[in-house]
Amino acid sequence: MGITWNYMALLDFLFGKPLATSEERAEHIGVAAGIPIFGLDGLTSAAYGPEAAMTLLIPLGIGGVMYGWKIIAAILCLLAIVYFSYRQTIAAYPGGGGSYTVASENLGDGPGLLAAAALMIDYILTAAVGISAGVTALTSTPIGQRLQPHTLLICVAILVLLAIVNMRGVRDTGAAFMAPTFLFVGSLLLMIAVGFWKAAHAGWHPVAMAALPPPPMKLVGTLGLWMLIRAFSSGCAAMTGVEAVSNGVMAFREPRTRNAQRTLTVIIGILMVLLFGISYLAKLYQIMPMDPDASHFQSLLSMLVMAVFGPGWIYYVTMGSVLLALALSANTAFADFPRLTRAIAGKDYLPHVFIVRGRRLLFSHGIYALTGFTAVILIAARGKTDFLIPLYAIGAFMAFTLSQAGMVMHWHHEAEHPGRRWHMFVNGFGAVATGITTVVVLVAKFKDGAWITALLIPLLILIMMGVKRHYARVARETEDPTPLRLTGLEPPIIVIPMSRWDKITEKAMRFGMLMGDDIRVLHVDADDADALGCVWEQMVLKPIRDSGWKTEPKLVTLKSQYRTILRPIVQYVFDLEEQYPGRKIAVILPELVVRHWWENALHNQRAQLMKLVLLLKGNQRIVVVNIPWYL
Repeated sequence: MGITWNYMALLDFLFGKPLATSEERAEHIGVAAGIPIFGLDGLTSAAYGPEAAMTLLIPLGIGGVMYGWKIIAAILCLLAIVYFSYRQTIAAYPGGGGSYTVASENLGDGPGLLAAAALMIDYILTAAVGISAGVTALTSTPIGQRLQPHTLLICVAILVLLAIVNMRGVRDTGAAFMAPTFLFVGSLLLMIAVGFWKAAHAGWHPVAMAALPPPPMKLVGTLGLWMLIRAFSSGCAAMTGVEAVSNGVMAFREPRTRNAQRTLTVIIGILMVLLFGISYLAKLYQIMPMDPDASHFQSLLSMLVMAVFGPGWIYYVTMGSVLLALALSANTAFADFPRLTRAIAGKDYLPHVFIVRGRRLLFSHGIYALTGFTAVILIAARGKTDFLIPLYAIGAFMAFTLSQAGMVMHWHHEAEHPGRRWHMFVNGFGAVATGITTVVVLVAKFKDGAWITALLIPLLILIMMGVKRHYARVARETEDPTPLRLTGLEPPIIVIPMSRWDKITEKAMRFGMLMGDDIRVLHVDADDADALGCVWEQMVLKPIRDSGWKTEPKLVTLKSQYRTILRPIVQYVFDLEEQYPGRKIAVILPELVVRHWWENALHNQRAQLMKLVLLLKGNQRIVVVNIPWYL
């Protein structure tokens, strides 16, 4: 009892006390909490999006900085298109209009599964990239560079912490992440404001406050189209996370649609300011990214903050907020992945366990799955962001395209809706823009690792289709439209495996005698000792005869030449089932239940193995009953 209480107390401490279903309304959130929960991934992409684009321009030397902010400007135009499209999606689907829901309802199951697979992969990569980028921000500071050998360990530790926080529920998660989010946004907005102020006072030729690493040497003289395409596709990583708000509309308090739209507006507005400010300041201060494999590597943002503020305390506060926000940005995936898997499982394409709500009104198994998959990705990438970036954004843009195409069909069917033609144009334009971007990103990143994502998406679709086929088969085979049948109700033949006579087997025998009259006690005599046969007359038959019980159980002793126990018993049960084709066989398995889990290693697990074999190889007429004896 004490152990159980301590276990429950530990769960309450880590994850919070269980919430009743009636308390769900209190878990709904407003705009302020919605920003860190659904927007942290999008906002923090400003910390690595410009660098991802400009890193590919390193061969141009310092000349590459002239193109970096223009590429980001093009991405901002695309971001504005996606923003207006998703505002309409939120209004049209107040119950949660993620890409999977919109695509499956308007385009069919095939496009819906494509969106589902793309989104699931994108959310897993969102969590992995956010955490690894946060740790990169830490290890690129002068003090944190000593932690570079421990990058992977720090990544996994942050992942576990995020999982625990998210298991406490939406409201607690929003409260925990609100301060780091606003500190991150405030620090970067301050840096941008101060940077532009200093640039203006220096005639738009500012001087850095601290010595920076020398810019890369120019390797090529001109910007080729292919280099431009690759830089644009890498910079598109800054747009991931826009989908999150439309997928989590149900988490907001009433009026849901308005609160979700306001949250999306705030997130996109701040993100656009951050992206433009960082990329343009990099141009003004003539800062180019470093080679990720260079010794004493510093991120673009770290160098920019150093240039604006110098190496003082404000630099460490800003970079600390970036580290915290980037590490916590994986929370967007934790907020949306369980909702996505719940929607998919609701249509039988994923295991139904994803529909079950946990102790804090969460779809807990979605959190477990996301944590496990993210850990695998982080370990495979050794916690390095530059390895993950090529895999990133493809799923997000594919989901964008399918969602917007689905919305076009949605408005097409809404013949009476005012302004439907305008809505169709907005979503159609968004579908074309994001569709072209999807192709560009896929082609540009294919050799760098995008082929992995392109391979995983159809594989995941095949798995989901297999799950659907399984549930369909189960539904067909278990459906019974007929009333209760009362014919052919014979007592079962009862089989009780027994190695010796003790309190455990006595309990099994008593239960078997209540079930029916035809009882077969199976004893495998592997060493010719006949331990049960020696006491059978005295311990079993005599008490039965003295009491006048109507029938006597039969002792069946099986010889085992090779000293195996399970095989003779299982074979006897199958032979019995074949001999009596019209009757059920009830196999009663007595088993010992120990107090501590580790004590199981001190006892054989034959009962569990026998149960497993009978369930796997048996049929509808073989029934297994466990009779526990608690120590």
